[in-house]
Amino acid sequence: MVLVLSRSDIEKVLTMKETILVLEQAFRELTSGTAQMPPRASLSIPGEGWLGAMPAYLGGLGSLSTKVVTMHERNASKGLPTVRATIVLNDPATGEALAFMEGSLVTAYRTGALGGLAAKHLSRKGSKVVGIFGAGIQARTQLAALAEVRKLERVKVYDPVSERAGAFADEMGRKTGLAVEVSPSSSDAVLGSDIVVTATTSKVPLFDGGLVAPGTHLNAFGSFRPDQREVDRKTVEESRVIVDSREAALAEAGDLIIPIKEGKISADHIIAELGEVVSGTKIGRRSEAEITLFKSVGLGIQDCAAAWLAYTKAKENGVGTELELG
Repeated sequence: MVLVLSRSDIEKVLTMKETILVLEQAFRELTSGTAQMPPRASLSIPGEGWLGAMPAYLGGLGSLSTKVVTMHERNASKGLPTVRATIVLNDPATGEALAFMEGSLVTAYRTGALGGLAAKHLSRKGSKVVGIFGAGIQARTQLAALAEVRKLERVKVYDPVSERAGAFADEMGRKTGLAVEVSPSSSDAVLGSDIVVTATTSKVPLFDGGLVAPGTHLNAFGSFRPDQREVDRKTVEESRVIVDSREAALAEAGDLIIPIKEGKISADHIIAELGEVVSGTKIGRRSEAEITLFKSVGLGIQDCAAAWLAYTKAKENGVGTELELG
């Protein structure tokens, strides 16, 4: 029997707190060598979009998964999701399919949780003000995760579509109990923020790196193509850079690839992978004044861990629909 988990099923079983914890274990596994994760296979659909396949295995958790994700930017104008995903979870011992699940919400949870995990290890413990670029589901889960790891007091959100930013502020203010306000400009979202989050589809830098104050932590999540970036060269140059995966970042993260090609930094500007910081083999933040930048392009182990958590919780609570494939 295969367990099918819909979006509403996922909402019933996943919590941000537990997702952060299971991702912490996954990144420890990545560093210790008990995880397997080949590079993402992808293809472009001319004039339409992009498709990626992300298999992963976590030996400690006993989780084997494959996510198929698509991105169609023109969907936004049609009132459709830009990113869609489906995850298949298999039994590592037999190869049997255990679950099929709606992957877009799992992706949103695991991406937000990763931002929370990065902030837990890299931001200043006294961080209280967050500036967020973007007002979609990724921005929502990023804020939810940050609220789990830091005692926030104020949130500023900037989106070029003011109505989206306003809806975000109203919704997330109610959900988190925090003071969430709309920033009138990109500069305002950065100024005075202890943590800055970018969760957009922008192809060009969102703000002037000269505005980033000492001690700021940045989570850059939106761009994962070599020719696109959300943060400018100055931001990268001035930051202590940590990534989810060196190999993936150097292949996909335009935020880093572009200044490397310009000869402004080298690949050695990447100080560590997050798993190395989490496991204590590398140092993340060294001082209160240091600027830290976490760049993520998204890894299969995140989906593998979050899918395992969703499946386990669903089985425990009798959530989902079982089907016989024959």
